[in-house]
Amino acid sequence: CPKQERNSHPLWGRGLIFLFPMTLLGPFTELLTLQNLPMRGALQDEQIEIIPDAGVLYNADGIIMAVGKFLEMKKDALIQGYAIETITESLVLLPGQIDCHTHTCYAGNRAQDFAMRMAGKAYLAIAKAGGGIMHTVRATREASLETLKALTRTRLLRHKKEGITTCEIKSGYGLSFEAELKMLQVIADLQQEDTGIDLIPTCLAAHICPPEFENQKAYITHLITMLLPEVKKRNLSHRIDIFVEETAFDAENARYYLEEAQKMGFALTLHADQFHAFGSKLAVEMNAQSADHLENSTEEAIEYLAQSNTVAVALPGASIGVGDKFTPARKLLDAGAILAIATDLNPGSAPMGNLLLQASILAMYEKLSTAEVFAAITFRAAYALGLQDRGTIEVGKRADFVTFKTTDYKNILYQAATTEHIHGTWLKGVKTF
Repeated sequence: CPKQERNSHPLWGRGLIFLFPMTLLGPFTELLTLQNLPMRGALQDEQIEIIPDAGVLYNADGIIMAVGKFLEMKKDALIQGYAIETITESLVLLPGQIDCHTHTCYAGNRAQDFAMRMAGKAYLAIAKAGGGIMHTVRATREASLETLKALTRTRLLRHKKEGITTCEIKSGYGLSFEAELKMLQVIADLQQEDTGIDLIPTCLAAHICPPEFENQKAYITHLITMLLPEVKKRNLSHRIDIFVEETAFDAENARYYLEEAQKMGFALTLHADQFHAFGSKLAVEMNAQSADHLENSTEEAIEYLAQSNTVAVALPGASIGVGDKFTPARKLLDAGAILAIATDLNPGSAPMGNLLLQASILAMYEKLSTAEVFAAITFRAAYALGLQDRGTIEVGKRADFVTFKTTDYKNILYQAATTEHIHGTWLKGVKTF
């Protein structure tokens, strides 16, 4: 990443930079604030606020204090003695991307599954034959905490280089008391490291029913009585997820689990409607933060989601990875739903990652505007995680940014197949890449 030049302030280089209470960053050829856009429904590109020759001022805590024309802000910054980070390239500034659904923590490889799907074998058939999720579960259980941490850290570096500043990570490849806690501990440990990405842990212990338990109810009861209280005690996650599907958990057991978790204070999210129309209605009824996948949502489910505050999270990487249809994003937006887009990065159904590329592919097939895509990977994705402090560039929000080497924001999705046009990322005002 190109090194930035700072203003030649008389205190600079004397170990006194900590005295600067504010930092002005700019100028940017274009700054897209994404503020004042509605949380739900369709968007047009003309609604995007674009500030040319712009700057952004943030404080020592990484909170945005002002946004506007750089030259005007620079005059005040010089008078006040603020630090000034001068950008010498032509760059476009956007809020940092938020990947609100990933399975980034895992061990093992599922290339065989991928080859079988390319040859025509169905995802559910592979799972029933002993492949699928359980293959990854076995590898993840065997991996040490340090091994899992190293693997996950490497994947997070890739996320950062792709412009992601907030990443949700699920457990769910442990499926035992010890292994689930191990996965969540890995995420907690990495959050304490300087990875340059803010991590949001989600307990997905209800991914599928492991073979050690005779039925779904027995496993769900185990999670409620044993695992979730320990997760809460150790403060490892405030969110839980459950896969509602033919090969995972039925609606009855899912509802019981969600109700009990909600009583404990957990926020809810669901894997819903991926292969069959299961789960999305339940997600709305339970006031879940999000219903994710939705590739096989019905017209009724779309309307149900549109009338709720439950975010519809599209995962185009899973559609590509299993050769299934895409989430009906256009219909969801036109109905008035809140749409987010995430990678679903995982070793089985969605190994490709790259949020921008996935979002641009979905946009082409579902006919989404650039404004709808940007909203879906920033402030609407933040809402899916229950976060209100990020996702736009405006006063009071976190200084989480991503910069692109271009003079026109329309090039961002046009060039999404490569990361070479990404200049860098900032997390709470600190340049991390």
